[in-house]
Amino acid sequence: MSPPTSSPKSKAGGVSFASVQKRARSDSHSTCHSLGHHDHHAGGAEALRLTGPDGQTKIYDGGIVRKRTNIENVVLDRGDAAHQIAQALPKEITMVPKVDLFLPEALKDAIFVGHIVTDLDSVGGAIAAAALYGGKAALASEINSETAFALKEWGVEKPPTIEEVLKENPDANICLVDHQQTSQMNPNINPDNVVGVIDHHALQSKTIVTDRPIYIDIRPWGSMSTIIAHTFLTHQRRPSIGVAGMMLCAILSDTLNLQGPTTTEWDRLVVAVLSEIAQVDDIQFLATQQFKAKSKELAGLSAHGLVNGDQKAFSFKTEKFQGDVGFAVVETTDDAVIIDRLDELLPEIVACKKEKEVSALFLAVVNIVSLKGTLLLCGPTELSLAKVAFPDCTITNETSTIMDLGKRVSRKKDYIPAITQAIKSGWSKPMTRGKSTVDIASLGKLEVDPLDPHQRVVRKGSVLTPKSGEHFKVVG
Repeated sequence: MSPPTSSPKSKAGGVSFASVQKRARSDSHSTCHSLGHHDHHAGGAEALRLTGPDGQTKIYDGGIVRKRTNIENVVLDRGDAAHQIAQALPKEITMVPKVDLFLPEALKDAIFVGHIVTDLDSVGGAIAAAALYGGKAALASEINSETAFALKEWGVEKPPTIEEVLKENPDANICLVDHQQTSQMNPNINPDNVVGVIDHHALQSKTIVTDRPIYIDIRPWGSMSTIIAHTFLTHQRRPSIGVAGMMLCAILSDTLNLQGPTTTEWDRLVVAVLSEIAQVDDIQFLATQQFKAKSKELAGLSAHGLVNGDQKAFSFKTEKFQGDVGFAVVETTDDAVIIDRLDELLPEIVACKKEKEVSALFLAVVNIVSLKGTLLLCGPTELSLAKVAFPDCTITNETSTIMDLGKRVSRKKDYIPAITQAIKSGWSKPMTRGKSTVDIASLGKLEVDPLDPHQRVVRKGSVLTPKSGEHFKVVG
């Protein structure tokens, strides 16, 4: 179920999640004891405190009623198990494993770093892995607004950049988290120094190749932070509240509040356990505030920022096609705001496609509330491939630049597997050429407007920009 469009009165007015946690714990202490044997109920304490007579709704001040959300039901269903797991962990936070399980020596004192265009799972997972294995977290690139929100709410210090860390120790051991492709590595990382990979993505093109065995932990779960949290638990190690909170937020981000198609039962259980350890009483409020932070930044991004913000390239080689396909994703709570910028976005997609020398480039706009996907098509190649990959989806505008993807919302599970299958089944590029045939010199220049408070990077002087009253078309 979608999260509410507004928070209860007691949580309105920009109050931080930390202060809401403290008040909710105080307000519901006696109520929670009457409902069960533990206070936080795996993040569902507030849902229980406000529960309606039918047991499936929440009643707010003024008699406002709404059904429990999916994430509230998930944590409440697993509340007892989460409490038992959390209670079984040592009360003191210690770096000494209590169980004789394998902890790779190579990761001790290693630098844990995620992918470029870094996201919350990359940063939260790196912080947690560093705490678990005894290393140091680093940033591959600047953090986004969602990650900044999580760091602030959990009182965790922002890690240094990988450039800063390597300046002090150029030969430091590196553990890649949340990626294993060289195309997603920070270019300052020497592949020869990589001693480990912790990830949850498929092994596809440009996976790192090493001259010696390294530590690998790749699991088909919804978030890399779920893997780290699970390792904490299996080694009977209790993460600090801040580290547990960062992992919790990272899992919520990557799994779209446990509603995304990559979500597994492991993710659901670990979210409940981390909510208990991090002393979260209202997980729905946390999730709503987090995604509000994420979507705020998207609304303030330029077309260049939106197209390049979360973009990955995949390589293919068949008898009929050889080349790279780029796929960018924009996740937002208001997809209409993004799609309304179509005539601004499409020229930027073409320019990026030309500059990065990929054969095709897609941009999917995902509404994380309604779980609906929309695909933007910048040329005949994209239109042709999309029709083969998503044969049951429809083109929704006269210029053939928008495809309704329905409930497909995951690049990892919904988009790339369909693109891969289409190409492997014999798809080839059409003879018709689009606007990406323009000379690269005519694409204009990327500039930062000094008067823009967001300091957004914008493209100026491109021949692809539609004239006033015109609309971008697939075939130019």
